[in-house]
Order: sequence, then C-alpha cells, then structure tokens
Amino acid sequence: MDIQLKRGLLDVCVLAAIKDKETYGYQIIKDVKPFIEMSESTLYTILKRLETAGMLKVRTAEHGGRLRKYYKITGQGLRKIEEFKREWKEIMSVYRFVTKEDEANG
Repeated sequence: MDIQLKRGLLDVCVLAAIKDKETYGYQIIKDVKPFIEMSESTLYTILKRLETAGMLKVRTAEHGGRLRKYYKITGQGLRKIEEFKREWKEIMSVYRFVTKEDEANG
C-alpha cells in the first residue's frame, strides 16, 4: 500500500478512536486492533503529529502512581474525519471503476 495513503488512513483511525471520548495510548491500540494493526511506536508518532497539527489536545494525569497522557479530539480533528468521509466516497467510486472488469469476468 502507498505509504502516504496508509499514513492518512492510520491518522483517521486514531482520530476515530478518540472521537467520542478522551483516551490514552494503550486503549487506542486496543480500540483499533480489530481493524488495523498498529505498533506503539507508530501510534505515538501519529499522536505527536496530530497534536502538532492541532487535531488533538493532550493532558497528563496520574494513574496508578504513574503519569499517563490523555488525548482528546479537537474541532479540527473532527473536521479531518468528515473530510476523510467525503474523500472516501470518491475513492470508492474510483475503486468500483477499476474493478468493474473483474466483476464482469468473475
């Protein structure tokens, strides 16, 4: 898969995992695992990139005697999800066009 496409998909998956509730890294990995495999190092790179882009807010709180970062989506992050949904419709249209011969022969 094209690296830029995969990067965009991973970003949106992380945003979607955070969309409805404030959460932390390990929980995000558990939430996306049924849909896409993601390592901790990949996740934390994505979280930092999304924070820098203003799509996430981060707060630190103590949990079990340790500090834990909690992530919350911003309005900009929500807009990114909506943009992805609109773009995905176009991508699926192209996919149907590209695979129509396969369907006719299958």
